[in-house]
Amino acid sequence: MFRLLCRTDLIVVAFLVSLLHVDQAKSESPSRPNIIYIMSDDMGYSDIGCYGSEIETPNLNALADNGLRYTQFYNTARCCPTRASLMTGLYPHQAGIGHMMQDLGYDGYRGDLNRNCVTIAEVLRPAGYRTYMSGKWHVTKVIHPKTEADKQNWPLQRGFERFYGTIHGAGSFFDPNTLTRDNQFISPADDPEYGPDQQANGTYYYTDAIADHAVRFINEHHYESDDQPFFMYVSFTAAHWPMHALDKDIQKYVGRYDDGYDAVRAARYQRMASLGVIDPKATTNFPISDKTKETEFWDWDKRNMEVYAAMIDNMDQGIGRIVDALRGTGQLENTLICFFQDNGGCAENYGRRGEGKPRAESAPLPTLADDYLQPDMQPKQTRDGFPVRTGKGVMAGPADTYIGYGQAWATVSNTPFREYKHYTHEGGISTPLIVHWPDHVTRHGELEHTPGHLIDLMATAVDVANADYPETAHGGNRIKPMEGVSLLPTFTGKAIDREAIYWEHEGNRAIRVGDEKLVAKGPNSKWELYNLATDRSEQHDLAGQHPQRVEQLAAMWQAYAKRADVLPLRPKKKRD
Repeated sequence: MFRLLCRTDLIVVAFLVSLLHVDQAKSESPSRPNIIYIMSDDMGYSDIGCYGSEIETPNLNALADNGLRYTQFYNTARCCPTRASLMTGLYPHQAGIGHMMQDLGYDGYRGDLNRNCVTIAEVLRPAGYRTYMSGKWHVTKVIHPKTEADKQNWPLQRGFERFYGTIHGAGSFFDPNTLTRDNQFISPADDPEYGPDQQANGTYYYTDAIADHAVRFINEHHYESDDQPFFMYVSFTAAHWPMHALDKDIQKYVGRYDDGYDAVRAARYQRMASLGVIDPKATTNFPISDKTKETEFWDWDKRNMEVYAAMIDNMDQGIGRIVDALRGTGQLENTLICFFQDNGGCAENYGRRGEGKPRAESAPLPTLADDYLQPDMQPKQTRDGFPVRTGKGVMAGPADTYIGYGQAWATVSNTPFREYKHYTHEGGISTPLIVHWPDHVTRHGELEHTPGHLIDLMATAVDVANADYPETAHGGNRIKPMEGVSLLPTFTGKAIDREAIYWEHEGNRAIRVGDEKLVAKGPNSKWELYNLATDRSEQHDLAGQHPQRVEQLAAMWQAYAKRADVLPLRPKKKRD
């Protein structure tokens, strides 16, 4: 097994490879591209530079400048359902993950990928693709298996040949729980393949680790299997709470948010309009609720956003290293890269209640052994003996803090859309999509306004890989047909046909047909109707003016819900 190369090693390797192999690689490039899907966590539509942010994302910006930006692309509003939908090309309930990782007793709510779906890796591997994953998995309820059979829905059991990442959905960036290499738990402090000499400044930081292992897989693939294409899924946990970042990245943003929530949001709105990613005639920069703003603890909340920005900046640096590895191994031209997000900005109040305690002057707790496996989403202590703290006044960033950035900053992230993660209004489900593929996408820097959904990424992968989507798998189980549409025609400016796009999460539900969107917040709420071509900020409900259209769209949604295992809405756990 190859030792994970440090950054200096990678630069040298990339330079030598570029001298010796680039021309040959170009002349022998397979007609089928490599495919890399990169997803970030808990970020809003306006959080990267090429979609209007003040956060520095030069590598994502460069991909956009040399590729396409989609302005109406969608996720499913929550982490687990999005990952299930992305991986299978189905709506999340059809894959068994309509909510989170609990089995609620209904087929759409099992909390585990079912055996009537296949992952992208399971489809592309028989087509001759090598398959790699780095990052967050979060599509199984079994995160602490007792037997090998319990790992049936872990990455290696669902089509991936190599995996580095976490099985669970959230955790410390300095000491993540369920950290796994291939099929075995590992400790970040006791990992012979990724020790301090491979880490930036000798500090383990999960975002760096995800990117560095993606680089490793690219380089190892080049030396071991360069005659085959590969599929890689890179699933960052940035910028999900807790707000953890490296000091070097935080320092870049100190003072950046001194002007406050409203000023930052207004500046984003203007940049978004000038970039063309929003239409100022169809959106509005509606006020941030005063109830969500911190006044007494403003310096604390300003720090939360500084750290949040640093997390995104660090992720972008890692994406830059991935692109450099592709370039250095002669694979960039023939690699389809797609970047997107799992849901909108997160307004959850995690770690923000009460007033926090100051950090102790010296560690009051025993240090943890290097081989200690962190069992908790929120660690009780750091490895060097400091209690993990929450609450207002606890300055985010270090390993002994565990705080979310709150509703006011989430409103900034979701500029100019309504609601947040969990909800099916535009703020919960809108995501950037950047597509970069030099051998095929020549519309450099252009915007693509075709509506799309994560379900389309399975169909796109099957299309560009010339793979066969199976009718049966997993011992003869019937596989549900893909729900998505290949985006390949849109790469060259052509149209795609689609009847509708559907959503449901926690009783929040929606359907989009053309520019019309029917949406409801909560299972008992009335339907709202919007024309997104003129009101994408969803400020003017047209339901009262068009009751017949509401009835028609609601009937379409109900038919979808019945066939796609969505019902019952918000089920309570039952015994089979």
